[in-house]
Amino acid sequence: MRNKQNSRFLIVVLLHIIGILAVLFISINSGYINLTPKETLKTLFGQGTEQQELILFSFRLPRLILAMLVGAGLSVSGCVFQAVSKNSLASPSLLGINAGGGLSVLLFIYLTPVNTLIGIFTLPVISIIGASITALCIYRLSHKKEEAISPIRLVLIGIGVSAGIQAIELILTTRLSPEKFNRVNIWTIGSLFGSNWNYIIALLPWVCIIIPYFLYHSRKLNILRLSDEVSVGLGANLKRERFIFLMMAVALAGASIAVGGAIGFVGLICPHLTRKLVGPRHEKVIPVATLSGALLLSTADLISRTIVQPNEIPLGIVVSIVGAPYFLYLLIRAD
Repeated sequence: MRNKQNSRFLIVVLLHIIGILAVLFISINSGYINLTPKETLKTLFGQGTEQQELILFSFRLPRLILAMLVGAGLSVSGCVFQAVSKNSLASPSLLGINAGGGLSVLLFIYLTPVNTLIGIFTLPVISIIGASITALCIYRLSHKKEEAISPIRLVLIGIGVSAGIQAIELILTTRLSPEKFNRVNIWTIGSLFGSNWNYIIALLPWVCIIIPYFLYHSRKLNILRLSDEVSVGLGANLKRERFIFLMMAVALAGASIAVGGAIGFVGLICPHLTRKLVGPRHEKVIPVATLSGALLLSTADLISRTIVQPNEIPLGIVVSIVGAPYFLYLLIRAD
């Protein structure tokens, strides 16, 4: 039985890698200016024209890599939120993490002068602070004395807090200058337009540190998904472990949305489908969720920038077209 499960896990991982490589191949050859596979290979080995190098190394590759990193970050953070809350409906977008991080970024942009150079390395920290405050508020409001946190209550409070934050954001955006409004509007919808290598450098440390941390502590996440009585019996310090994992997941989600915008549903869809494919054990869920998030967002980004050329559909809209119906399906099943 275990050998069969391991074989299934390896097949799923292999299929995801093949899918990512296929999207990589199509993405770097597709766009308003098409590059043939031969031209792409020549450019990768430094034998392309200046225009081809500009297209490949300054636009397409950074954007594709960033889409994979953001997708992986949101997907894995969703896994952890679902484990900590024992709730398959939990995700960064539904629990208000996206909204909290977005509000903090919006406030920062609102309060700084137009000509202020806002470093891309500053935004993840600002987003994480806002997301952390929001997460703690929602967690506190969802908690009742001597009662376990209700999964549906957690989601409903998260949706309510998100709605309130979005109302504040709407008020603030009406007071922004045209320059600031355009920047905030693109970020709020979710887009990777204008991405460069600095965005990747800003996000890469968070992804490379936090995801391996979750993988290393995957057995603790397995325990947290059990009932509280069983978890305590197995020696888990529930309050401490939940708080640590929650804050690490918030940091990962906050850093991801800081560079990719408030992209929703990735942290809901990918963990849920991953558990259907490889089961509930997090030593398998986390690697597959990392790959599935990267695959989903890179595919969505490919669609967003090619389907209506030379124009572009915001990435967040493409993901929502898939994510909103899937969320309704899960919500109906949860009843």
